[in-house]
Amino acid sequence: MAIKKLGIGIDLGTTNLLVYYEGQGIIFNEPSVVAFDIETGEVIAGGNDAFSMIGKTHKKIQVSRPLREGVISDMDAAKALLKYVFQRVQNMRDFKNSKCLICCPSEVTQIEREAMRQLAIEMGINDVFIEEEIKSGAIGSGVDIYSANATMVVDIGGGTTDVGVLSLGDVVLSQSIRVAGNYIDQEIIKYIHKTHNLVIGQITAERVKIEVATLIDEEEEKFVKVSGRDLVSGLPSATKISSKEVRKIILPIFDEIINVVYSVLEVTPPELSADIVENGIIVNGGGANIPGVCEYIEEMVNLPVRVVDSPLTAVVEGTKVLLKNRGNYLINPTD
Repeated sequence: MAIKKLGIGIDLGTTNLLVYYEGQGIIFNEPSVVAFDIETGEVIAGGNDAFSMIGKTHKKIQVSRPLREGVISDMDAAKALLKYVFQRVQNMRDFKNSKCLICCPSEVTQIEREAMRQLAIEMGINDVFIEEEIKSGAIGSGVDIYSANATMVVDIGGGTTDVGVLSLGDVVLSQSIRVAGNYIDQEIIKYIHKTHNLVIGQITAERVKIEVATLIDEEEEKFVKVSGRDLVSGLPSATKISSKEVRKIILPIFDEIINVVYSVLEVTPPELSADIVENGIIVNGGGANIPGVCEYIEEMVNLPVRVVDSPLTAVVEGTKVLLKNRGNYLINPTD
């Protein structure tokens, strides 16, 4: 009698790691960060706990982000983070009787895909396959990608922004750009360094983005207090950053994303273009939470745009369907 393989769906993002486990739902949704004891090599924290340590550690602790720009940059750290996640979940020990789907950006190389597959194999999961994030994200957004009605998806993640057109159960064409949430954080750090003579950390930059970043030209400014090290005196200092300042930072970044959307639309076959005129563009990923994203893209491309209800979890939600049919474009398991 064949043993039913339970499905594990992994959205291995640059910024956040999300894991779906069949029968239990989404079991992990925290930052893709892991902290090690340098002397012993043991994992001492992962996810939110490790994220809170960034920039605050002493010489005995190393904090690592296993992924950079959508691909694994530290295989040992990635494996340690996943083991940390799985050890926290009850009844999740028999990896040999599991099947695993890992989602990746559109333009990762075959070597990078193999590295992701090898990551699961080294953990004892032999049945592993890889799917593109935009495909899983579209399903998780409630789109029937198995129909002949084409849909365009813009996934603004942490390390990459993926833009793709889907029809008949698979990706027809796609492009990826390594300009996304983390890039915005770095540009905020550079701006505050140059304009306010203040050195701030990554966590502070992300907080600025979350609290005051907007693409809407608002009359009333919002302000956020940021603290760091003064470049002139070398002492701790603080200043205020306005939403108008942050808007000036992110507008050129979103212009780069719009250029990728244009590039994909220009090579989309006519019949699929006709569908996109009717169905519009779906936006997911963490960047979709920035106020004004929907209106800005709509204005620039002159097409209807919709931000999904749960942009951060859309990709991992889509793995539920893809695990049932192993990504086969001929089978819609929701039928």
